[in-house]
Amino acid sequence: MNHLKKLHIQVILALLLAVALGLAAPETAMAMKPLGQGFIALLKMLLAPIVFCTVVHGIAHAKDLGKLGRLGFKSLLYFEVISTVAMGVGFVLVNLFQPGAGLHATNLVEPESVAQAATAASQGSGMTLTGFLLNMIPHTLVDAFAKGDILQVLLISMLAGVALNQAVGPDSVILRGIDEGQKVLFKILGYVMRLAPIGAFGAMAAAVGAYGGMTLVYLLKLVVLYYAASLLFVFGVLGAVCWYSGLSLFGILRLIKEELLLVFGTASGEVAFPRLLVKLKDGGCDEMVVGFVLPAGYSFNLDGTSIYMAMAVGFIAQATDTPFTLMQQAGMLGVLMLTSKGGTTVAGGAFIKLAATMQTMRQLPLGGLGLLFGIDRLMATATALTNMVGNCVAVFVLAKWEGAFDRARFDAAVSAAKAGQPGPALLLEKQK
Repeated sequence: MNHLKKLHIQVILALLLAVALGLAAPETAMAMKPLGQGFIALLKMLLAPIVFCTVVHGIAHAKDLGKLGRLGFKSLLYFEVISTVAMGVGFVLVNLFQPGAGLHATNLVEPESVAQAATAASQGSGMTLTGFLLNMIPHTLVDAFAKGDILQVLLISMLAGVALNQAVGPDSVILRGIDEGQKVLFKILGYVMRLAPIGAFGAMAAAVGAYGGMTLVYLLKLVVLYYAASLLFVFGVLGAVCWYSGLSLFGILRLIKEELLLVFGTASGEVAFPRLLVKLKDGGCDEMVVGFVLPAGYSFNLDGTSIYMAMAVGFIAQATDTPFTLMQQAGMLGVLMLTSKGGTTVAGGAFIKLAATMQTMRQLPLGGLGLLFGIDRLMATATALTNMVGNCVAVFVLAKWEGAFDRARFDAAVSAAKAGQPGPALLLEKQK
């Protein structure tokens, strides 16, 4: 019975019931659609304040960026390049194989979304860089939050974060208020995510009721393609980065094999974070590099999330028959470079980022998110694993570039991991 208390088990059961209802009573199943719509509306309600608190909190407390200087610049540059490549992999594969083409889930597109998509498409054809940048500036500070324009909220957040970093101390009442506000918002998000089984039931029931069992075939195609994209990125892109830097990707994977299994079982990269701090230092990386790059990577180097978001928006466009040209996808790629940043340790973080991106561009129907409820757990596992591997590779690569890498310790740690023995630090921890 304890297993029934786990959210992902509840979601799986809800999905099974939804599929059964959709196949047995299609009309009744389609009437469940508002349940999915309501859940999406609750998530949408939290977008702007969560983005604001998360970005301001991160920038205002980023005192190490000034101290570490060169390492900070190299890290952020590396993160941006690699995560952008990850997005590119997702976009290429989703356009090449088109897993959502033929589903024709047009009933997920609300009339206002059609109008917004048409307006955005017509404006996009004549959009200039100057116009895009000017549109990021809100009329007032409150206006951005009232409209829910995430790019405008992001601009305000960055300005506020930098100002607080420069103007107040770490014990400022304002910073404490923002920290507590962030905790409250994540608590609210936790409450909302308890409704995920209901939202997943409504969205999946409506989809299966309207389109039959073929809906599951299209979703399975997306899952398979996403896992293939993640494997291609890890062994292709990250493997090439390791080879260029004189490192062994398989050695790194062998070193963190226990953490990979832990993340695989929980679909959360955060659970492995404390042990990774020890493992990477045992693996020959300088403590300063590990202490800066790994935490920063958990916010700025989310490779799996980047692939997920790129493939998700492509799938939604294909499944809902929404026109989405290559130029519009390029624009979406630019926005994804911003909205994919910033990590959350609560369930639903990927949906928040994806909804924020779609709300910003307004070219795709938010109702299309309902299609992804059913496979979120499967996608989250690959996302967490890819994110974690990407961050571990980043630590080793940047340590190597900075001359802060001990090859002998790395070889010894990999040999110990291969023999099933703990590294020096973990062995000392066990003895205590």
